[in-house]
Amino acid sequence: MRIETYEKAYLALGGASLVAALLVLLYTSVVMDIHLPSRSTQVDPQTVRTTPPFDQLGVRQTGPGQYEAVMLGQAWAFLPQEIRVPVGAEVTFTVTTPDVIHGFMIAGTRVNLMLIPGQVSRMTYTFRRPGEYALICHEYCGLGHQGMVGRVIVE
Repeated sequence: MRIETYEKAYLALGGASLVAALLVLLYTSVVMDIHLPSRSTQVDPQTVRTTPPFDQLGVRQTGPGQYEAVMLGQAWAFLPQEIRVPVGAEVTFTVTTPDVIHGFMIAGTRVNLMLIPGQVSRMTYTFRRPGEYALICHEYCGLGHQGMVGRVIVE
């Protein structure tokens, strides 16, 4: 059986694409430390407001120049609606939702999370420029979706 040259090229291209995709997955899981959620990053949506750390929403300092912002996304607001952090602060956002899927995006940054009931989402970002950053829900969550906004003020 003879395999044409163009068929060999397409087979090689397909194989190379498969290897490239597997290398990207390996890189993101090993180097970037991105993984699927585990049991340790889950919370009961019905008791989330009484479960630490979500029983004390807001920003707290965890070390020199390091902060944790514990927040909830719910229909149709972020709690707290406004947070303040200093310029140069490394902020770890710890966020969940008790009701439906929401988005959590801070405009002008790479902070972009999907909030799923029962799952705790975390992301760390360093704010290098002062200003007011819009916090928006970018996943349709119902009739009040367009009003689900907040602010991150970097002073």
